Amino acid sequence: MKQAVGSHETLDTLGRLRALLAREGEAIAPVLAAAPAEEVVGPLVVASAAGRSEAAELALVFESILEGYLLHYGAARLLDTDDDDLRLLAGDHLYALGLSRLARLGDLEAVRALADLITLCSRAQADAGANGAGERPASLWLLTALAVAQGTWPGYERALDDARAGPAAGPELLDEARRRAAELGVELEAQAALIAFEHAVADRPHA
Repeated sequence: MKQAVGSHETLDTLGRLRALLAREGEAIAPVLAAAPAEEVVGPLVVASAAGRSEAAELALVFESILEGYLLHYGAARLLDTDDDDLRLLAGDHLYALGLSRLARLGDLEAVRALADLITLCSRAQADAGANGAGERPASLWLLTALAVAQGTWPGYERALDDARAGPAAGPELLDEARRRAAELGVELEAQAALIAFEHAVADRPHA
């Protein structure tokens, strides 16, 4: 039962998000792309949160915040515009949209985890400059998806402390994410999310 619900609902996560943006109108709706592209972390979130009634909503939250990140640092999937100011505005809006929907679920630990994710990824980009931020953001996205879906664990807290300390923690972050994915039985979904993330950030318009 849970598998059918998860697999069905995550497949349309970007469609749901696009519909939300279209209904809001204003500046974003006129520049929506014709069709959504590849999901990145939604399937991993649903697989990791198997059995939770809010799994599909968590997937929407993650894809919303990821789209905000991509508007700042990657190739947007839902918007088609060359206006840098609009990209930044839309990115901030998608961050806020995801966090507000998460807050309505009442999971304050998850809100904190995603706020940390946004901050640490922005710091990684600032540290790296035009050369890209390496594997650190991808590792942080995997760790956070697993933490929000099934709760934090000691290795997650240590990994975040390492990430706050500086850029050298990249390989250790990814190792911890893979260990946790193996414990939860979602190794394939984690690897697919990693590949999709790397593809999504490959075209960096502000490099």
